[in-house]
Amino acid sequence: MATPYRPHNRPKPSSSSNQQRRDYRREDKGPKRNMNIRATEIRVINSKGEMLGVMPTSRALELAREEGVDLIEIAAAAVPPVCKLMEYGKYLYEEAKKHKHQKTTTKVKEIKLRPRIDTHDLFIKVRRAENFLYHGHKVKLLLQYRYRELEHPEIGLETIGRAIAALMHICTCDNEPKRTGRAIVVGLTPVQQNKRKLVHNAAPGEDDDEDDSALDNGENDTE
Repeated sequence: MATPYRPHNRPKPSSSSNQQRRDYRREDKGPKRNMNIRATEIRVINSKGEMLGVMPTSRALELAREEGVDLIEIAAAAVPPVCKLMEYGKYLYEEAKKHKHQKTTTKVKEIKLRPRIDTHDLFIKVRRAENFLYHGHKVKLLLQYRYRELEHPEIGLETIGRAIAALMHICTCDNEPKRTGRAIVVGLTPVQQNKRKLVHNAAPGEDDDEDDSALDNGENDTE
């Protein structure tokens, strides 16, 4: 009589391999860092929140190794992407703490930009955004294209990337800059109060309620 076929029992994966898979999945959920950053050129912010400017990614990785920290991509959609030098564990801790302690009563202030805004006007917008963040308000950066400007969307991404980079000493990005219709929107959340510092303002301005939400920034333009 033939012996009935019995499928071989597969060995159960070890607990260590399960742990490795869990660690790998957790790692994939975070922002790109170190050798996983694909851009060849990035805008770099150091661990103190100071702007180091645009440089090759290879040079930024050298700086990270010299300081013993990670190179973390914090605004991948900006042109060029914005990266920060800091320990990855500390980054995750601060992000978790930011979401845990975020107050629902925080006001959202809107700052409107145009793709071809000149340097002086952009500086004024950055100063206003910095003051809002210093007083604990969230900020929504809204960059609006006219129809003709949609032919070169990279100009708008570069502009909003410059604004984000200029404010990273006092805030974190809630989301990657994303285009919605004829606009690019990104949310900024202030860091903890004891870590806020002014770079573009000599002293804190008044905590007024005036933002750009009432301004016509080209939403009705047909050209």
